[in-house]
Amino acid sequence: MRPLTDDETKILFEKLSKYIGDNVRMLLERPDGLYTFRLHRERVYYCSEAIIKYASNFPRKELLSFGTCFGRFTKTRKFRLHITALDFIAPYAKYKVWLKPNAEQQFLYGHNVVKSGLGRITENTPKYHGVIVYTMNDVPLGFGVAAKSTIECRATDPMALVVFHQADVGEFLRNEDALT
Repeated sequence: MRPLTDDETKILFEKLSKYIGDNVRMLLERPDGLYTFRLHRERVYYCSEAIIKYASNFPRKELLSFGTCFGRFTKTRKFRLHITALDFIAPYAKYKVWLKPNAEQQFLYGHNVVKSGLGRITENTPKYHGVIVYTMNDVPLGFGVAAKSTIECRATDPMALVVFHQADVGEFLRNEDALT
């Protein structure tokens, strides 16, 4: 368990800013205490300073996890965001997509979103920007990347892709062992 290097912090914040913009600072400056990101076994954990003090009492080899896993660094040093970060990212999302009830199950099985399953989309969503995917009842399902901007979505074919799937809450069941 160690603090992130400058390069790792830059990569992490760039990835988070695709989904929540300038609200990254809201994750660190919380009213309930000081929170930070730590790296352990190529995974980035988000936790309070109090948890870090407790976790530092264990040897690194025996420590499995602490806090909330936000994602992991790949071998090529790219950052992959995990679904476990959804609860922290969703309240600060800049761009959102709401799915119709018939498209929710397809998204939860790991498929991309087509326009016929799109209920609503945030105004001025740019192309290839991170979006949080919600049900029509405002329950976050996961996140993805906008394949088309809001303007392009209005004039596109019903079977065209509008959101590329990144992660969904169904991963808790499909990839249970890989999330820890």
